Amino acid sequence: MSCHQMVCHLSDAFRRAVGDRPPAERRDNLVTRTVVKWIALRTSLPWPRGVRTPRDIDQVAGAGTPPTEFERDRSALIGLIERFVGLPTGAQRPRHFVFGVLTMRDWQRWAWAHVDHHLRQFGV
Repeated sequence: MSCHQMVCHLSDAFRRAVGDRPPAERRDNLVTRTVVKWIALRTSLPWPRGVRTPRDIDQVAGAGTPPTEFERDRSALIGLIERFVGLPTGAQRPRHFVFGVLTMRDWQRWAWAHVDHHLRQFGV
């Protein structure tokens, strides 16, 4: 994944989190909703590489929002993050495709960890 593709991938993930994209096909089970979710959202362990991305936001496979102009796509991502952060505490959130139902705190931790995961790919 290129840096520009990563920006668009994160934007698509935030679009899903704010309800602008349909939910991903569920891949959750008891282990992912409990153990994996706890490790991913409650520990400081970095997320592993190679986790299968939902097809509709898999930039490498050519799906999701295609990169256009980097600065415009970067600004769009920042705007989506601001929208996500500004949602009311009681706002309806979609079910996460791997972690299941998330609290507001879980969604916030997911957001940080997902962005951190991809920034680490590029040494940022």
